[in-house]
Formats: sequence, C-alpha cells, structure tokens
Amino acid sequence: MENYHQVSSWTAYDAKISDITLDKLTFSCGGKTYVTPFSPPMTSYREARERVVEMDKECVSALGRSDITISQYAFPTGWYLGLFMLVTVTLAAFSTRSNFAPGGLIASVVPDAFRRFCSAIQPYLFWGMIAIHGTETWVFTRSRLIKHNVNVMNPVFWNWAGDCFIEGVGAFNRYARHTGCDLSVVQDD
Repeated sequence: MENYHQVSSWTAYDAKISDITLDKLTFSCGGKTYVTPFSPPMTSYREARERVVEMDKECVSALGRSDITISQYAFPTGWYLGLFMLVTVTLAAFSTRSNFAPGGLIASVVPDAFRRFCSAIQPYLFWGMIAIHGTETWVFTRSRLIKHNVNVMNPVFWNWAGDCFIEGVGAFNRYARHTGCDLSVVQDD
C-alpha cells in the first residue's frame, strides 16, 4: 500500500487483501479500495504466493525497510530498569522549580545548598533532558522502529518510543539485544 499507492503507514495499517485475480491484487483499507496490477499477469493461481513474495521484497527495498519485523516490546530489567527509574525520578523532580522550594518534599531530604543548586539549574537540566531524549527518540523511531516495520498505530511502537524517551541510549542497547539486530549505527541500505 505504502509503495504502490503512496498511502501513509498510518492509513495502511489495517489494509487487507480483498481479492486476487490473475491480473490484479485488490486491497481495502481506510474505507477505500486499491488495485495493484500484476505485471505480467499470472498464468495460474499457483504463481500467487511467489508473486506476492516478490512484490513484498520489492516494497521492502523501495521503502528502505528491513525484512525483519519487530512485534514485541521488552520491558527494562536489571541495570536498564534502574536507569529507567533514575531518569523518571529526575524528570519528575526537575519538572518544576517549585519542587525545590523551601519546605517542599525534596527540600526535606537533601541539604539546603544542594536544594538551592538544583533550583538554579532546574530549567536548564529539565529542558536539556527533554531536548536530548526527544532527539534520541526521533532517531530511534526512524532508524529502528520504522526501519523494522513497527507501525505507529501499533502499541509496540509507542512502548519502545516512550521507553527510549525515558531511558535514552539504554533503549538502543536493549532493542539491539532483544531483536538480535546490531544497529549500533544508522544504516542506509
């Protein structure tokens, strides 16, 4: 759908083959019907599997995608869970300067000099983390999720993207370990 009919992955998410004849493949998605002709037409329905596999390979190549599809999210464990929790607590604590006000919850557990220091750096640290983790998430979704056919409509996409936003580079490492894909650098095929 995305390759032959320039339909967005958002719309193509629920595409289904609705009919096949010797000369065309018909899809339905988003309330519309799309017809993809076979070129050349098949001479027998026995060719259908081979022809559809060829078309799939052509689409994967044209879209710059991998033939590996990721269908699961792996929760952080061990060191990665610790990193996830540390970043979550840091983002929550630094989300507003009032968290470091005298008499506040954080002020009751940290020395006053450290509280004042944290209050002073709060906007820089918070917005810096948002910018860095937002950039990491953008790179992660483009180079990992979309490349490995994880559709934005799939909860797996949002689990990995949300995890990357919190965990940052740890999500890249866990993703590579979980998927068996060595993606330490963005690869252009």
